[in-house]
Amino acid sequence: MASKQQQQQQGGQIDLAQLPIPQLRDLKSQLDAELTHLSTSFQSLRTAQSKFRDCITSLTSAFPAPPKSPSPPLLVPLTSSLYVPGKLTDREHVLVDVGTGYFVEKKIDDAKDFYERKVKDLGESLKDLEGVVEGKARNVRMVEEVMRVKVMSAQSAEAQAQGEGKSD
Repeated sequence: MASKQQQQQQGGQIDLAQLPIPQLRDLKSQLDAELTHLSTSFQSLRTAQSKFRDCITSLTSAFPAPPKSPSPPLLVPLTSSLYVPGKLTDREHVLVDVGTGYFVEKKIDDAKDFYERKVKDLGESLKDLEGVVEGKARNVRMVEEVMRVKVMSAQSAEAQAQGEGKSD
């Protein structure tokens, strides 16, 4: 018995066929919760990546390579639905939100590079997380399959026992 526990601890694998149905249900609910959390995190990363791409687009459209006019008209958001007209005083620098409420003044090209790196980093994280999500989904399907087989075998054994009881 001790060697089996050591194998499970070392390998990190559990023989699903050996678990009773209540433990399989608990394991499935735990895996479902983890899968939901990972899927939410995946969606949050995709949203962040999209916002960084929007930043790159805004920088590209607001600051074309050769400046056409000294200060193009723009709208400054005060809230999500309230904007006021504004003018740019500096066409060579922008404030970049680097996280947790900190802003850094950067040149336009440096700001674009910063956001492109963020998009790339998030893309790599998304790829890694996608593999984890697929693995968890595969584990859930395996647990469901083992549960289905166990329930069906229990039902067939019960039907056989009832059939033998009637013939007596």
